[in-house]
Amino acid sequence: MYRFLLTPRWWGINLFVVLAIPFCVFMGMWQLGRFEDRVQSHEQAEKRPDPSTRAAKPLDELLPVDKVTSGRPAVATGTYADQFLVPGRELDDRQGFYVLNMLRTDSGKALPVVRGWLPGSATGARVPAAPEGEVTVTGDLQASENSRSDGVNARGGLPRGQVGMISAATLVNLVPYDVYDAWVTLPEAEAGGTGGAMKPVPAAAPEGSGLDLKAFQNLGYTGEWFVFAGFVLFMWFRLVRREAEALRDIELGLVPEDPAADPAAASEAPAPEDPASPDRDVAGTPVP
Repeated sequence: MYRFLLTPRWWGINLFVVLAIPFCVFMGMWQLGRFEDRVQSHEQAEKRPDPSTRAAKPLDELLPVDKVTSGRPAVATGTYADQFLVPGRELDDRQGFYVLNMLRTDSGKALPVVRGWLPGSATGARVPAAPEGEVTVTGDLQASENSRSDGVNARGGLPRGQVGMISAATLVNLVPYDVYDAWVTLPEAEAGGTGGAMKPVPAAAPEGSGLDLKAFQNLGYTGEWFVFAGFVLFMWFRLVRREAEALRDIELGLVPEDPAADPAAASEAPAPEDPASPDRDVAGTPVP
């Protein structure tokens, strides 16, 4: 009864099933591994001491920024140069903007420094001027933002003097000097500004170090891939059962074979009567 599984059509179906199920299982296990990695990173981050409580180190010793150095206090010396405002940033459930200044160091590169946050709109805002002369700043180190970072405006079209992303790739196009692929946020507030005293911007956790939405997306994708594997297997059994039942019904004579497929049966079938036959009148009624 199941010899139909060896026909060319079923060979194609069987091959698809044999390839699809292992692929779905592999993708499900890969997504599960990504979720477990994020859980492990989160547990390790909780066991480590707060980066901001550790001793400050020179900036160059903490670069490049990774999950270990992110949030560590970094020390840099230089003079403030260009100033930019970063709109659309939320703090304490209020909308406002960052005040960002470029600190030119002796190396020739500039370090983006977020001096604080002010509420309201960045357009036309008056902010306190940066300190003049050589200064030494100590701020919590952060990695350059990307399009997935919270609050980032990657669409562009901002007024002059504003940036939507704190990133070396963005800032290097706005200033005539090199920019560090990192930035710092000052832990202490600076007074002044139309909105009152600037508030310090807390350092964000490094990307991928916590149980965020992406971690649970990996877990959801895991379930989806396993469901796909089960669906493929279910549909295969269903098609096999339907094919086997159809063949069994034909063998038992429960389903008549198609007359069009049998020329002999087609020749024995009675021909339809012609309404225009001489034995019928115009209305098609038989003539006695």
